[in-house]
Amino acid sequence: MLVLVANLGSTSFKCKLFDMTSTTARSLADAIADRIGLGGSSWTVKAGERRAAGTADFPDHAAAIELHLGQLIELGAMDDMGQLEAIGFKAVHGGTLSGAVLVDEDVLGVMEQFSDAAPQHNPAYITAMRAFAQQLPEVPQVAAFETGFHQTIPLARQMYGIPYEWAEKLTIRRYGFHGASHRYIATRMSEAAPDMRRVISCHLGGSSSICAIRDGKSEANSFGMTAQTGVMHSSRTGDFDTFAILKLLKSGLGLEEIWHKLGREAGLAGLSGVSSDMREVEAAADAGDKRARLAVEAFVESCRHYVGAYLAVLDGADALVFTGGIGQHAANIREAICRGMTFAGIRLDPDCNRSVDGSEEARIESPDSEVSIWIVPTNEELIVARQTVEALRTEPDKASMNRVRL
Repeated sequence: MLVLVANLGSTSFKCKLFDMTSTTARSLADAIADRIGLGGSSWTVKAGERRAAGTADFPDHAAAIELHLGQLIELGAMDDMGQLEAIGFKAVHGGTLSGAVLVDEDVLGVMEQFSDAAPQHNPAYITAMRAFAQQLPEVPQVAAFETGFHQTIPLARQMYGIPYEWAEKLTIRRYGFHGASHRYIATRMSEAAPDMRRVISCHLGGSSSICAIRDGKSEANSFGMTAQTGVMHSSRTGDFDTFAILKLLKSGLGLEEIWHKLGREAGLAGLSGVSSDMREVEAAADAGDKRARLAVEAFVESCRHYVGAYLAVLDGADALVFTGGIGQHAANIREAICRGMTFAGIRLDPDCNRSVDGSEEARIESPDSEVSIWIVPTNEELIVARQTVEALRTEPDKASMNRVRL
């Protein structure tokens, strides 16, 4: 069963082609592009021993998808798109929809309703889903919503201190995101170190989040109602005092301009004035740029805030895991996050931390650390591929679809 999994991040595009059987998942090809909408994107497509790569200026995800699908065919991963038996999407926000569901107009309608809560993700996914449906109407599509993994979070941690009817009637609550990545970390850690029951998973990249995991289940996630909140992101604000919007409105800014700046010109990009790419911000900071240094330090502090909170949620930790583009490759960021956490038994080995390149699993704690510290490359696409096959196998009745309720 050939399954194509599409993963659209805020500034990235990934896809993997899997040959799925009842017991195994064999990766036939994978593709990736970064800096979408930022210019100077790097893209790579690999199919077995064959590989193609280059640079391009992708104005949006649609352009990246078109190039990568063409390359998959050109490299021989498949003869044509008609060979696909299913398409899985690492969908972001389905509001009251949860888990993996078959895509139809009802599902697309719900995603459209929540596009204002995920403006950088839902519209891109909806466009891709409609495009695939038009070109390949017989190929089923599955939306595996990121919120699904977080349905085990206790209700008290999902609630805001708002009028109850807002939560009940408007479904305003903390949903949690990056579910596929944190689910993979939970799954992988249960395989690699089953005795480590309390895991703090740090997915750090263009979009970042921290997750508290106990016995393979989500206990807390730094995201809230939207993917704009929590840890500071590359170009999104992260946590922000909503009443500060009154100050911004009185300064003469319009609401749409405020939303745009908070969602696309904030975070690392907004604080540093340099870039939304951590590599470029760190380089500027090392060269003496004070705003860039402040942006790096603010990012680190936002991560430490949630790691500390989740040490309380889990009553300590057995493992601290770093994944994502920043988590896997930014040694300075990992070191800064772990600094001063010896009270919790977290002790990083600086030499080991700097000696790894982040492309493979590694342990980077010092010998006297009570908490193991891991680098684990995430595999969100594998999780979505498995969810896609399961959703098609069970053929859920729309009336019994898992929906979030209070």
